[in-house]
Amino acid sequence: GYAGVVRFRGVRIGGISGIFKSHDYRKGHFEYPPYNQQTIRSAYHVRNIEVFKLKQLKRPMDIFMSHDWPRSIYHYGNKKQLLRMKSFFRQEVESNTLGSPAASELLQHLKPTYWFSAHLHVKFAAFMQHEANSKEELPKATKFLALDKCLPHRDFLQIIDVEHDPNAGDSLEYDAEWIAVLKATNSLVNVTQSTWNMPEKNGLHAKWDYSVTEEAIKEVLEELNHDLKIPCNFTLTAACYDPSKPQKNMEPIHTINPQTTEFCAQFGLTDINDRIQQAKEESSGRGECEEEEEEEMDSTGSAEEPSEYNTDNSGLSSFNPDEIMLDEEGGDEDLSTCSVDPSPDHPPEFSTSFSDIRIMPDSMAVSSDDAMDSNNEELEKSGGSKQVEEKSSTERSLKRISGDENGNSGVKKIKRRNQAIYAAEDEDKTD
Repeated sequence: GYAGVVRFRGVRIGGISGIFKSHDYRKGHFEYPPYNQQTIRSAYHVRNIEVFKLKQLKRPMDIFMSHDWPRSIYHYGNKKQLLRMKSFFRQEVESNTLGSPAASELLQHLKPTYWFSAHLHVKFAAFMQHEANSKEELPKATKFLALDKCLPHRDFLQIIDVEHDPNAGDSLEYDAEWIAVLKATNSLVNVTQSTWNMPEKNGLHAKWDYSVTEEAIKEVLEELNHDLKIPCNFTLTAACYDPSKPQKNMEPIHTINPQTTEFCAQFGLTDINDRIQQAKEESSGRGECEEEEEEEMDSTGSAEEPSEYNTDNSGLSSFNPDEIMLDEEGGDEDLSTCSVDPSPDHPPEFSTSFSDIRIMPDSMAVSSDDAMDSNNEELEKSGGSKQVEEKSSTERSLKRISGDENGNSGVKKIKRRNQAIYAAEDEDKTD
């Protein structure tokens, strides 16, 4: 769930969940239902242990998926077109703070053939040529693709052919190296709010390399009798919603997932949900009451220990009007200021190729002029229809800052932006 690697028809697919926030990055996975106003957010914040585990992988990765964009990936695509469509990204692009530094770290380590992300609600393709680690190694390249929101007239779908084994079975399979890494790093599991750093070669840790040997991978294969097929053992843990029997104000409960229990038991791993449940019972038994930290804290992390990264930017621009937000994070949005659909006279040209090849150093300074440059002239032709959207985006940004007229945040609840569009009739009928 938090991070993982599986195989499908010979294609190795990895992923990491959540968004980056520096003040939660070095904490354990301590959240559980029912959530409060802090844990409902921190539950989906990326943790350093997941990044650490993925960085132990040595075998090639075909596809990697993340919610956040890797920081700096926008330098390897058409920045001018990106900023035309999402002008409120400009400051973060120019300061190189848009996106997740943790994901960027994984991108440089894993060098997958494809990397797919979401979160910023705009289609963007990039081609990143990696530097070879040695003269004998062939340089690798990553094709990055993010897509827009699944809404009318938005570019939310693209079909990509991926090389695979046509003779392989039609089921998901475990990845033996990933299972071996989970076993090797099992002692690092943390289910507390305490911040800590992962082992590194700095003289403070007796062991810092948790990558696995071929022998360890072979042991996993022998445990599974060389049958890597993931069992279809889904079990219902909550009743399906029945509109004829509405149950209001039901408080969610912390559930131990039987699939996770079985998985952890099979490989001798710690079930994090079970460990959290134990910690909760021990805490209530002692009558302890820990004060919860506020979500919106200084970007440098907790007061006692600064983050290893210099920002808590989650990869979402502070004023992204398309993101799904909690009400307290922004005022009500007038649907009349929704994104302007592309004009029939100026249809957007979405490139399916990754031809803009750039090799850049890890530390790069980006000027305002550089952010306007682009090697892809074809995409500039579609810029005319985006001018109104820029203006609309600015108006929505101001509206999000202002809140309501009386300055009241109102009741805190989850609200999906542009909800009226989902329920509306097909807009093509009225065009």
